[in-house]
Amino acid sequence: MNTRYIDRIVKSRWLDLLVRMARYNMKIIFAGRFLWFFLASLVFYILLAINLVFNEPGYTMSSVYGILYFPAVLLIFYPTAFGIQNDADARILEILFGIPDYRYKVWLVRLVMIFILVWLFLLVFCVLGYYALVPFPIISMSLQLMFPVVFLGCLSFMISTVVKNGNGTAVIMVIVGITLLILSDFLSRTQWNVFLNPFSIPDDMNELIWSQITQKNRIFLAVGSVIFLLAGLTNLQRREKFLK
Repeated sequence: MNTRYIDRIVKSRWLDLLVRMARYNMKIIFAGRFLWFFLASLVFYILLAINLVFNEPGYTMSSVYGILYFPAVLLIFYPTAFGIQNDADARILEILFGIPDYRYKVWLVRLVMIFILVWLFLLVFCVLGYYALVPFPIISMSLQLMFPVVFLGCLSFMISTVVKNGNGTAVIMVIVGITLLILSDFLSRTQWNVFLNPFSIPDDMNELIWSQITQKNRIFLAVGSVIFLLAGLTNLQRREKFLK
């Protein structure tokens, strides 16, 4: 009994430590603006949903994917673009770079936490869309959205490790986003389209072919995410570039 009791105490302390660490990292990542960005994405989603209902009577699951895309990007944008700057403002960059290899672990854990948090909010948005708009597979919808979200999040993180400034990263990401939107018209039926909607099957295309294109697109986004993530973590090796 005593051993079990001690094990419970140890486990509870570890759990409490993990919760505190998560709260601390989230506070730094979002710099006290977490609630505002969540509310902004929620309001944006509601406005898009209202516009969909009144201007597109025959909306489908494909339409819901479209209006969920940009609120999800809004959620991922701030923590990945301003993360490095928030560390500098909180004056913990010196601490992170003072411990060998610790900065990699910290930012890897942070990114995982950010992506999980965004996915949970996407689940909430999907549930709202399921009951307010049209029934659809909630888990499948949220997971499909996470592919471009993680891709853009890792890209934003990598750029932030080069620019080392949140506003500069934001400007570059806006330019990249506009460029990708322009290219999406030319790449709409290929696996290279970052904005590809897997639920929007072209009328003149076989469903099997579209499924193969979608699978290749998700592989492309997954591989790109890993490359951007590794590049960003590698950039963190350049201690002198961050501590000037």
